[in-house]
Amino acid sequence: MTIKLDQQGLVPAVVQDINTKAVLMVGYVNPGSLKRTLESGHVWFYSRSREELWHKGETSGNLMNLKAAWVDCDSDTLLLQVEPEGPACHTGNVSCFFTPLDAKPEYQEAERGSGVLEELFAVIKERQQDMPQGSYTAELLKAGVGRVAQKVIEEAGESAIAAVEGSERVPQEVADLFYHALVLLAASGVSPEAVWQELRTRRK
Repeated sequence: MTIKLDQQGLVPAVVQDINTKAVLMVGYVNPGSLKRTLESGHVWFYSRSREELWHKGETSGNLMNLKAAWVDCDSDTLLLQVEPEGPACHTGNVSCFFTPLDAKPEYQEAERGSGVLEELFAVIKERQQDMPQGSYTAELLKAGVGRVAQKVIEEAGESAIAAVEGSERVPQEVADLFYHALVLLAASGVSPEAVWQELRTRRK
């Protein structure tokens, strides 16, 4: 079975009460959060706003116990059937769907960074949390912010030299720079969205 991820490396998951059949909420999962969901029996999401894994109910106590999981016919949406231990919505409502749709709704467009960067950052955050042996990212994070910062400087220099020399390796060198910059953000406790927001203020 292959699950199709979107440009951010995520797939939407509809959460349904297995007993009442009520739709409780819609969240997004990435491979890491889905793995935790299937292994633990509790629903985990990937928070797009905080850009990290999110154990549903960890703070409120309103856990969602997974009973069944389904993939739709296009392999790009999940259905998670659960037994909830409390309200699904942070407002205290049983379901997040309690607001009637207006006949003429207004729209707010999302502005986000490049999807592959956010997908990569999600992996980096997983490595930061799990610290698996043999992972270069984990070893780099263990070495501390100073070591990561040193690598960013090295990669920036190699990118600049490649560009000046007209090298065909410019994409690879800049990719190395972007990767190490994302590790630096994770090591510093900063999300890419904070960078995107700063860049938005510079559009003139």
